[in-house]
Amino acid sequence: MSAVFPTVREVLALDPVRHGAPRVVAGDAGLDRPVRWVHVAEVPDIATLLGGGELVLTTGIGLPADDAGLRAFIGDLADVGVSGLVVELGRRYVSGAPRVMAAAAERRGLPLVELRRATPFVRITEAVHALIVDAQLTELRAAEEIHQRFTELSVEGADAAEVIRQAAELSGCPVVLENLSRQVLGYDPAGESAELLLDGWEQHSRRIRPAGRTAYEPDSGWLVTVVGARGQDWGRLLLRWPAGGDAPSARAGEPTVAPPTRLTILVERAASTLALGRLIRRDAEGLERQLHGTLLTALLDHSRPVDEVALRAKALGVALDRRHLVGVMVRQRADDPAGEGGPEAGPARLRDLSEAVGQALREAKLTALTSAVDDNSVGALLALPDPAAEDRALSAFAGALRRVRLDAGSGRTPSGADPSRGGGPGAVIVAAGSGVSSLREARRSLVEARQIAEAARRDRRDLPIFRLPHVGLAGLLHLLREEPRLQTFVERELGPLLEYDAKHPRERLLDTLRAYLEQGRNKSAGAAAAHLSRPAFYERLARIARILDVDLDSVEASLSLHVALLALEAVRAP
Repeated sequence: MSAVFPTVREVLALDPVRHGAPRVVAGDAGLDRPVRWVHVAEVPDIATLLGGGELVLTTGIGLPADDAGLRAFIGDLADVGVSGLVVELGRRYVSGAPRVMAAAAERRGLPLVELRRATPFVRITEAVHALIVDAQLTELRAAEEIHQRFTELSVEGADAAEVIRQAAELSGCPVVLENLSRQVLGYDPAGESAELLLDGWEQHSRRIRPAGRTAYEPDSGWLVTVVGARGQDWGRLLLRWPAGGDAPSARAGEPTVAPPTRLTILVERAASTLALGRLIRRDAEGLERQLHGTLLTALLDHSRPVDEVALRAKALGVALDRRHLVGVMVRQRADDPAGEGGPEAGPARLRDLSEAVGQALREAKLTALTSAVDDNSVGALLALPDPAAEDRALSAFAGALRRVRLDAGSGRTPSGADPSRGGGPGAVIVAAGSGVSSLREARRSLVEARQIAEAARRDRRDLPIFRLPHVGLAGLLHLLREEPRLQTFVERELGPLLEYDAKHPRERLLDTLRAYLEQGRNKSAGAAAAHLSRPAFYERLARIARILDVDLDSVEASLSLHVALLALEAVRAP
């Protein structure tokens, strides 16, 4: 069954048609065309009354007698996109359809079928139309199953991997979820080769540019819909139709076979379920932190009024009013073996780190709110008497934390990692935000500390405290790599060049632009870095300027492109 309609081949297998002893005399390559309706015609100018997809039945009594007229008749039917022509023999044509008619039909790829035995056309139309109605009912039931399945997934809070798996299972087609920078977030190959599906994905995806939020691109064979909610798009969901190969393209007047309506419904429902799930998980995370009732996470999430936080903190013996507040985050380094996988990478490791931070605060005689703020980090809000005490307090805390972790287990950290690995304070990152003078500004300091800790995870320098100047622009962009607005900026600045490279992979103009910018816009140095002759390098720069419509001699334009390149590297990073 093709889409919601039977094919010409399936119609020929129906009993009323088989009773007529059908024989295909031309255009057998088009037998898999869908039949949208059946139309009986005995006049030569019937094409003007058709809309495409009809199977035309005729006895031929009204058809032209001359060869030119028959060719024109076949040409008109092919131009309007009919599915096929069935001619009953016996009234006008006795031994068979005219050769000129068969030759014209073969040339245009139009199926031409002879019925060698008289058959009431009404029985054929009834049978085909019943088949079409049954197929449409089947399509409606499939659509209802899709709605029910994805409603259940939404209620259950299914993750993206499960939504993608269900979409692939219901469609029988490979499904890919990507972000705005064409990086794969999830996929299900539907039994096909994942390596072949994802090989060169970014370049392949950039060539898939259908019109509209949900559309099918026949050239690539991908059905695409945008994923997002609340006016914030963050990705695309792609389904390959048909599964297992390229979509059939139009040839010799043959219309392209589009995916059935149920698949369009499926990708749109799957996309809305993914968008809703992302919103629910964000809200659930905030709710979970509220339920845990920690004042620190309340400050981070704005889940409780600042006055209430101050009052409850005071009851706990932590005075936050009229204090200089500094947000601090402590987390494992990226290369610390204790911070990657295994049972020790879970709650036990985080509990050990929380205890070490608490003990270090006590040894340094510092007043602070402290708790685990996520699966990897322990946060603290230091309450200092005045700004002048900030540097001294942070140094005291970092030193105390190092000693605590060294003392635990005779030179081993509580999690079993060697504190000397990776530099820094005991294989952990200690990051501090900017000091603030009021509790209402405390969240800014805490968030800044968390971002610095994330950006510094792979930094090999042995710094007791990481502050914002230490992480630089690349670190900042790494923090923002999942932000759709950053991905949109990258696409706006570099999109045309990335699309050009996807179509011309040997030229690698992006690498040329990178060499030029990394060498401080020194063209000679850029040519050497790119291993190109100066004329070739200059010609490529001129081509880049045309593609991006920018002046590469402009400092401002080059700065924007350099930031976009750094952001692209951050987005592509695992």
